[in-house]
Amino acid sequence: MTKLAFERPIIQRINAGLPSKYGLPRHIEPLSHIEGVSIRELLSRYGSPLFILSESTIRRTYRDAHRAFSTRYPNVQFAWSYKTNYLNAVCRTFHQEGSWAEVVSGFEYDKAIANGVPPEYILFNGPDKTRDDLQKAIKNQSFIHIDHFDELYEIIALTKELNQKARVAIRVNMDTGIYPQWDRFGFNYENGEAWDALNRIMASTQLELVGLHTHIGTYMMSTEAYKTAAAKLAALAVGLERKHKHHIRYIDIGGGFASRNTLRGAYYPGTDTAPSFDDFAEAITSALMSSELKPETLPMLILETGRALIDDAGYLTGTVLANKRLADGRRATIIDAGVNLLFTSFWYDHDIRPVEATSEQTEDTTIYGPLCMNIDVIRGSILFPLLKKGDHFVIKRVGAYNNTQWLQFITLRPKVVMIDTQGQVHVVRKEEKLETINAQEVVPVHLDKIEW
Repeated sequence: MTKLAFERPIIQRINAGLPSKYGLPRHIEPLSHIEGVSIRELLSRYGSPLFILSESTIRRTYRDAHRAFSTRYPNVQFAWSYKTNYLNAVCRTFHQEGSWAEVVSGFEYDKAIANGVPPEYILFNGPDKTRDDLQKAIKNQSFIHIDHFDELYEIIALTKELNQKARVAIRVNMDTGIYPQWDRFGFNYENGEAWDALNRIMASTQLELVGLHTHIGTYMMSTEAYKTAAAKLAALAVGLERKHKHHIRYIDIGGGFASRNTLRGAYYPGTDTAPSFDDFAEAITSALMSSELKPETLPMLILETGRALIDDAGYLTGTVLANKRLADGRRATIIDAGVNLLFTSFWYDHDIRPVEATSEQTEDTTIYGPLCMNIDVIRGSILFPLLKKGDHFVIKRVGAYNNTQWLQFITLRPKVVMIDTQGQVHVVRKEEKLETINAQEVVPVHLDKIEW
């Protein structure tokens, strides 16, 4: 019988947050495989740190969301939110599943076109559409979601120059009981600005009003807020039918659904508190079906869900660099992935786990990244087992925003791999190198020569 390794006794103060009615969890289960593939082998083959995406999880999550809405409403269309994760492999997976593209810049628009999305299946949002962007979208007959009156007037002028109609919708902001209210984008519902914009569009012979759009916030935990938003957009649509005898083609309720990540400071984990797709679908579709919209002219329902569709599919894994004691005696573990790669660590208490089996003993630990910045904190306080130098960790639910908001800062950005539905591993983004960075720089000739 193998003798158990000695573990020194410790006395620790409970200061990692309040216990729930179930007490404080002590043991953290290791996560050694993703979709049957060994994380250790992936690190050995592709380097550390490493982003891992699960194609199976992407497809399964999308189908669950589509089922939730399409079983409750007769005409549903998803549009993948490019800003959430615009790695081509991710975007094309969603497009294969039937999702359109939702973009907020000329760069994202061109990326969607390059990914094979027909331009008439692109929703163009955002307050910063350049004149060239608008010209392109008008010519391509993409859906332009107007954000402000200056944009509306510019589109009218461009359609006259191009002698071509534009397919437009307006973005509407409103009071849904969520504060702070997102009133930066679009036209306000309560003060009549949205109705003013609609009347101006209907008065123009150059514009085809096709839809109404709202996006009420991000990481929304309230389904009632979406019910309110859907009801208000439906009321605008009914008003258009009565005054202008005009039927819109779609109501776009935007995105913002919470994923199962846990917000910093939350008492209960996101896995227990985040509404399901069925919860969101029930609230939104009930509001539309209960409105005065006529059954024979029900508009298409568009969802621009991003975070809730991709978060679960992403993992970040890497290696422990060192352990040390802080001034107050707490343990600090330093890992090779920092906030430059895991931007969402500013928002979430991420689920971080060891890859290999560890001791049952845990200790209040701060987990730092490798950057020479005091803000490089992955978890401020977590009861965690001792991982020694060279041990491996994995962080769950990192698919949203990290591969679009990450930074080349101090360290170079690593590879991203995707595990396909057959368990095969593909590199979907190469790691950066010094040559990658230097290729974009231009040094003046007078700085070529340096004498030491």
